[in-house]
Amino acid sequence: MDVLKSRYSSPLGHREAPWPAGADGPFAEAGPVGPCPPIACRWRAPGTFAAACVRYDTSIETRRSSMKIGILGSGHIGKTLTQRLSTAGHDVKVANSRGPETVEADVLTSGGRAVTAAEAVADVDVLILSIPLNRLPDITPLLADVPADTIVVDTSNYYPLRDSRIEAIEAGQVESLWAAELLGRPIAKAWNAIGSHSFATKDKPAGSADRIAIPVAADSDKDRRLAMALVEDTGFDAFDAGTLADSWRQQPGAPSYCTDLTREEMPGALAAAEAERLPKRRDLGIAAVQERVGDSSTNPDAQYLVRLNRALFM
Repeated sequence: MDVLKSRYSSPLGHREAPWPAGADGPFAEAGPVGPCPPIACRWRAPGTFAAACVRYDTSIETRRSSMKIGILGSGHIGKTLTQRLSTAGHDVKVANSRGPETVEADVLTSGGRAVTAAEAVADVDVLILSIPLNRLPDITPLLADVPADTIVVDTSNYYPLRDSRIEAIEAGQVESLWAAELLGRPIAKAWNAIGSHSFATKDKPAGSADRIAIPVAADSDKDRRLAMALVEDTGFDAFDAGTLADSWRQQPGAPSYCTDLTREEMPGALAAAEAERLPKRRDLGIAAVQERVGDSSTNPDAQYLVRLNRALFM
């Protein structure tokens, strides 16, 4: 279930060293399985978000198709999130660690607004954390005054080469449970198991053949289903991956991680994950990328990374 991301100058990568894409500073980006719930509600407002909520039996008190969304992180994943969710009609604010004036203009082409980090977390229905795992401690104070009913979605992954060694995770704690404990609040896990290039270029309308699926985990059914509706708004099939305790099945090294699977392929991939093998497979993937980086003939491109992940993780 692994999504190998690198920081290199390849389409999936960032600008420098050998670790997952999105490590561009504190705010750079970076169970039960089965079918989705039956349709059981109807929304008053039209729109893709409303349609997805109908699909996943999500009942949100506001009964509206447009939501107020804050995004911390304007790197590869944060950029695409800002563009897609704005296009879907949501009111999107995005922040990085360097100030709103440093958010690239193309991040905002679909209507997103660049703001400060404090503004991004204020008065929102959903807060998406699109930053490296090792930067979560930096933003914990920002979340202190965020209301308990604000849904927090985390997109991060643990890579020791970038994040330094986190003993609890090394000892077997699920990454998402570590993050929720650190932040002191429930979270949903989404968009962590797709490579940044695939996320930016392989979106398709609902119902399209070979539409890529993205696993979503959360302990709250409401939070999970809302996150799934937003995943649909970004152009991918959302897959109910169960609780945070099961979210290790979508961590780096797992068969579902950055392997561009369909909804039909996802259940088998989640079920096939072997927890004890994930770290070794994750590190093998990083080593394979490092070995190829260095010149134009070997620098791995996005499709190489998908093929590599499939060979190593599945």
